[in-house]
Amino acid sequence: MNTILRSGEAEAVINSLGAELISFRLLATGNEYIWSGDAAFWTGRSPVLFPIIGAARGGEIRSGGNTYTISNHGFARRSEFTLVEATDTQAVFRLSQNKQTLASYPYAFSLELTYILSGSTLEISYRVENTDEQDIFFQLGTHPAFNCPLDGQGDITDNYLEFSESEQLDRLFLNDAGLIISGKSTSVLDNEQRLPLSHELFLEGALIFQGVQSKTVTLKSKLTDKSVAVTSGGFPDLGLWQPKNAPFVCIEPWQGIADEEDFTGNLQDKTGIITLPQGGHFNSSLKIEIR
Repeated sequence: MNTILRSGEAEAVINSLGAELISFRLLATGNEYIWSGDAAFWTGRSPVLFPIIGAARGGEIRSGGNTYTISNHGFARRSEFTLVEATDTQAVFRLSQNKQTLASYPYAFSLELTYILSGSTLEISYRVENTDEQDIFFQLGTHPAFNCPLDGQGDITDNYLEFSESEQLDRLFLNDAGLIISGKSTSVLDNEQRLPLSHELFLEGALIFQGVQSKTVTLKSKLTDKSVAVTSGGFPDLGLWQPKNAPFVCIEPWQGIADEEDFTGNLQDKTGIITLPQGGHFNSSLKIEIR
């Protein structure tokens, strides 16, 4: 089921499957900023990543002496959320534990996404509540895919990413199983703010960064004044991704990253794991501004 939000300037469409943003466009021009989900490249559009980010080594997590099978990026993106409330410009979606989630993640929780559209800005709030009788452990991330080139013309090389702060960023790499390659990294930005885009940039897979200082990363075009600004709160890590020669780029603020290739620990030992006590809440946010 789709929920449509409209302001005087823009329209956003959210699917209850995954509480996923599947369209965000300006009304005056009709220009669409979210990837279409064409299976020729990738069926996703803007999934939420929970309770893990990336791959778990062996496709498994361990907790309380038990082992659970879990898919890359977790189960939330393929789960049906409940629409809690909706107005013309706001919608709240919720996912709680059920038989399917407990088979891969042994905790009681509430994951709530609130979408608020104001003008041409869409703010997404993420709230995780521990409804269990023990501490729970999780990672949380975003995965929005934006059409690139922004205007549908020109080439990807006519576009770039601009960080709001000068960044010293070293890129981590993934192996064929989607695990972090231990000890392999390379400098991508050296006290710089602008990252030129090209298909070649993604030939070795996703670019993964930890400890990003910038709150805002903006996709910009050299040819037009169109842009997408992504501002995050509570997501210190960042993934950038594009399948081979795809006409979109993902800007993915995260809390946590995939397992390293030699990881042998429990769920609570994963990099960037969030520990939430009984009755506790975790809040983070993502703001997408189009022009």
